[in-house]
Amino acid sequence: MEHILNQLAQAINNKEQAALVTVIDFQGASPAKIGAQLVLFQNGATTGTVGGGKLESSILEDAKRDLDEHKCGLHHYQLTEEGKDSIGTLCGGEVTVFVQSYFPAAQLIIVGGGHIGRPLKTMGEAAGFLVEVVDVEPGRADIPQLESSGLSEQSYVVLITTDHISDEAALRIALKSPAPYIGMIGSLAKCRTIIDHLRVDKISEKELCRVYAPIGLDLGGSSPQEIAVAILAEVIAVKAKSGQANQHVRMRRLPELP
Repeated sequence: MEHILNQLAQAINNKEQAALVTVIDFQGASPAKIGAQLVLFQNGATTGTVGGGKLESSILEDAKRDLDEHKCGLHHYQLTEEGKDSIGTLCGGEVTVFVQSYFPAAQLIIVGGGHIGRPLKTMGEAAGFLVEVVDVEPGRADIPQLESSGLSEQSYVVLITTDHISDEAALRIALKSPAPYIGMIGSLAKCRTIIDHLRVDKISEKELCRVYAPIGLDLGGSSPQEIAVAILAEVIAVKAKSGQANQHVRMRRLPELP
């Protein structure tokens, strides 16, 4: 069991998703006993066992579903051919397992460590994000440049540099990643101009529609701190897949400029 938990700890340290399955109860004839554990890793590999055979296969299906849906779960199995929770075996017993899913903390990447980036960093950390600031100016950044290889499905990218050239360059990099949120600050005219530049370079409309621009929910504030709140609110809404985020005006819905 120590070997199993060590591998789980290693996956967590590597910021990988994993699910720990533990047998918490059994009745009657069952290949799984209380305390048996199995770890399902992000790539589908496993270590440990919770009984093997059709029972373990059924448990793994539920564990994968819980991992995909970012939730934990309590699951019951009847080792019978028919009936509620049956898995099609003849043992006759029943098993209950608990699936504990582990996920790396979401990453907030702030490209631009200026007057909006500073309060956004503080707020993002308070909200539980792992925050990294990208800025070429020494003293304002954790890292000097943005690399798409460091961005994942858990990365939320905020483009708030001091000039449109830097925003456009960072946007091109961010769009190469699977980041679920890419937001860019600026006026409608600036955002449309940058998007048009990317269209000329044959970047697809599907990719361009991933961009939230102008950035942030419309909360009515105008100070750097209020803008930071609006940006973080939008990021959290997207992360939670709320209706408010889906109603945000993206680039494809912007009105034509005169």
